[in-house]
Amino acid sequence: MNVDIILITPPESLEAIDAALSQNPHLTSLPAPKPDILAPEGLTHQTGTGEIFRLPEVQAAVTGDFIVLPCDLVCELDGASLVETWMVEEAGLGGATGGRTKVGNAPMGIGGEKIGRRGGLGVWYQTKGEGSVKGEETDFIATTPLPPPLVPPPADSLRRDISNLVYTVPTDTLNDITEENKCFPVRHSLLKKHGRIKMLTTHRDAHIYFFPYWVLEMMKKNEKFESVSEEVLGWWAKAGWQDGLGDKLGLRNILQRPTSSKGEEVGDSVLDNEVNVAMLSSTWVGPEDGTYPNTSTTFASRVRDPDAPDAPLPILGPRSKLTIPPILAYVQPSGPSYPLIRRVDTAQLLLTVSLRLAKLPSVEEVGKDSASPYAHQAKIAHRESIPKKCRVEAENSLLAENVTVEEKCNVKESVIGANCKIGEGARLMRCLLMEGAEVGENAQLTGCILGRRCRVEGGPAKGDEKTVLKDCEVQEGQVVEWGSKSLFLISGFLLPMYKILIMLFLQRKRRMRNSCVSSFQVMRANSMMKRAMVLVLNPLMRLLRKRASHYVSIRTIVQSKNTTIGTLDS
Repeated sequence: MNVDIILITPPESLEAIDAALSQNPHLTSLPAPKPDILAPEGLTHQTGTGEIFRLPEVQAAVTGDFIVLPCDLVCELDGASLVETWMVEEAGLGGATGGRTKVGNAPMGIGGEKIGRRGGLGVWYQTKGEGSVKGEETDFIATTPLPPPLVPPPADSLRRDISNLVYTVPTDTLNDITEENKCFPVRHSLLKKHGRIKMLTTHRDAHIYFFPYWVLEMMKKNEKFESVSEEVLGWWAKAGWQDGLGDKLGLRNILQRPTSSKGEEVGDSVLDNEVNVAMLSSTWVGPEDGTYPNTSTTFASRVRDPDAPDAPLPILGPRSKLTIPPILAYVQPSGPSYPLIRRVDTAQLLLTVSLRLAKLPSVEEVGKDSASPYAHQAKIAHRESIPKKCRVEAENSLLAENVTVEEKCNVKESVIGANCKIGEGARLMRCLLMEGAEVGENAQLTGCILGRRCRVEGGPAKGDEKTVLKDCEVQEGQVVEWGSKSLFLISGFLLPMYKILIMLFLQRKRRMRNSCVSSFQVMRANSMMKRAMVLVLNPLMRLLRKRASHYVSIRTIVQSKNTTIGTLDS
C-alpha cells in the first residue's frame, strides 16, 4: 500500500519550507518517504481548513482514505496505534477502500458504508493538569459509549478509550449559545437515541483525523463548511442522530448512489463482477436489497401541489434508511504516564511545551530504545564548555550546540537554542531562547521568549539600573536596552507597562466610586496612585529620552479627582 505525505502550504511559504526540508538536519534525517509540498493558488494563511479540501489541487491530490495532521502538533503517541484502532473499528470490510483509481471510482458500499462502517476517528486531549496554560482554547464534546465487543481489547489498546462522538463545538461558541438561550438546548432526538451521554468541557481537539474518502466528497458538496473541526465534525456528529440532517448534507447521494436496472452503481466501476463484502459479513442483519420495510407515505387530502392544486400529491414509495457512518473520538485520559499530545499555537504554549520536553530523559541517560521520540542526544551539547563557577540545571534544561555560557550564570528550567550567548552574571528561569539570541551581563529573565538573533543588553552588577524582564516576548532581531523593566511588546518595539498599571489603578478607583466604600479608602487609593507615579515617572523619562525616535505619540493624563498628576508628551 502506497502512502503519500503531502504538506499543504500557502505559496508565500513554499520557499522557506522547501529550504528547511533540504537543509535542517532534524528534517533531513526523517525516515522515508519524503513529503511532497503542495502550494495551491489562492491559499492564504486565513483560509479555513474546510475550504482547503475544496481547492482543485487538493481534490486532485487526495485519491483515497486520508489522515489530516496540523502543522503545530507535538504528539508522543504512536501513530501506528491510532491507525490500528481506526482500522479495527471503522476500516472497510475485507480491506475495501473508497477513492479514485486509474480505471475509475471504487463502488460505494463494498466496504460497509451502507451498514455504518467506514467512519472517521478524531483525537482529543485534556488541557488541565500538568503543563496547563491559562486561557487555552478548549472544545465542548459529547460522547456515547460503543457497544461492548465480544472479545475485550488488550489492556494497552487505545480501543478502551474510544467512544462515539455525538456533539462537538468550540467552548466559545457554546458560551454564546448558552448566553443567547439562557440555557443549553438539547434535542429530544439525541436523548431518544442515546441514553448515556458524557459531556466534556476541558478537552481540546488535536486536529488528528482519520477520514474515509467519502468525507472529501461531503466537504466538496457543502460549501458552507469552513472549518473541519467545527462544521465538518459538528454536522457529521449530529447527522448520526438527527433525522433528515443526512439528506440535507447530501450524504444519501454519497453513501447510497443510484443504481442501474442491473443493480450496479451508476458511473465508473473498478471490477465488472464486484463482490460486496458487507453482505458476506456475519454482522449483517438487514435485507439484501438494502431497503427496509417502511410503509408508504400518503399525504393528507388538504396537501396539494402548488403547480396543480386540483390533483392530489402522489404516494411516496418505500425509501431505504440512511445509515450514517459514525465519527469516533479517542479521548486521551489525563495523567503523567500518558503520552504528550499538544497543539502549540500560542507563545505561552510554545514556552510550556518546550520546558516540558526539556524534562525528558536524554538518549544518553536511558538509551535509544527507551527514549522519547522528542528526546535529545544530550541535555547539554558541550558540557565541557560550561564554566565551573556557573549553575545549569541539566535535569530540566536544554543547551544546544555552540552555546556560550560565561561565569556566574544561573540557568534553571530553560531551553537555549544554537549559537546563543549568556553573559556573566545573567539569570534565566523558565525561558526560551531561539537561535542566535544573546543575553548580556547581569540581566535577569523569568518566563521570557527571545526570538532569533535578538539581544538583551547587559550592564554593571552594581548600580540603580538593572534589566529585569518577566513574562516578556521579544521579537526577532530586537534589542532590549540596559535598565529596561517589565516590558511589553507592541508593534515590533518594547513599551513599558506603566500605561497598563495606570489603567488598573483607574479601574480600581472607578469601581470604588461606583460601590459603597468609605472616603478613607478612596483617599488611600489616590495616595497609592501618587506613589506609583513617582516611581514610574523618573525611569520613564529616562527611557523616553533614549528612545524618543521610537515613540510617535504618547500622551497619558492621570487625574486624581480634579487635580492632574502628570501629563507626558513625546
